[in-house]
Amino acid sequence: MITFKTNLGDIKIKLDFDNAPVTAKNFQQYAEDDFYTGTIFHRVMPGFMAQGGGMVSGMEEKTSRASIKNEANNGLSNSRGTLAMARTNDPHSASSQFFINLVDNGFLNFQAENEQGWGYCVFGEVVEGMEVVDKMALVETGRYGFHDDVPKEDIIIEATIVE
Repeated sequence: MITFKTNLGDIKIKLDFDNAPVTAKNFQQYAEDDFYTGTIFHRVMPGFMAQGGGMVSGMEEKTSRASIKNEANNGLSNSRGTLAMARTNDPHSASSQFFINLVDNGFLNFQAENEQGWGYCVFGEVVEGMEVVDKMALVETGRYGFHDDVPKEDIIIEATIVE
């Protein structure tokens, strides 16, 4: 269990080591290393998702470890309250960044082992504090440099607790 203490409240996360072992271990390692403390949720899109895990205030990107393989073909679905790994167009480019699904996002699920079909790997779920995640969707967002959907007031992970 991992708890993010944010400036909006606490979010408790249960990782799924059975269905996404590489991804869950990767996320837990970042949490144990206290990597997420001080990072912000830098992309929030109401009716879609809230993304964090790689930027600090001012949209400065933290240096992360190497990318991991995409385990999206694990049968898990990008449903409301689940955590999935963020990535670039390269299906196997996820490292530290993740997002929390605000709604069911079935179109992000695995379809096929090709560039268009890989989808986004679900590796955990919010078990307490979904109301905090929903509060994120109410924050005003705008453009910051090359980035869209950036909260105008930082949503900060103030502490990471690994149980």
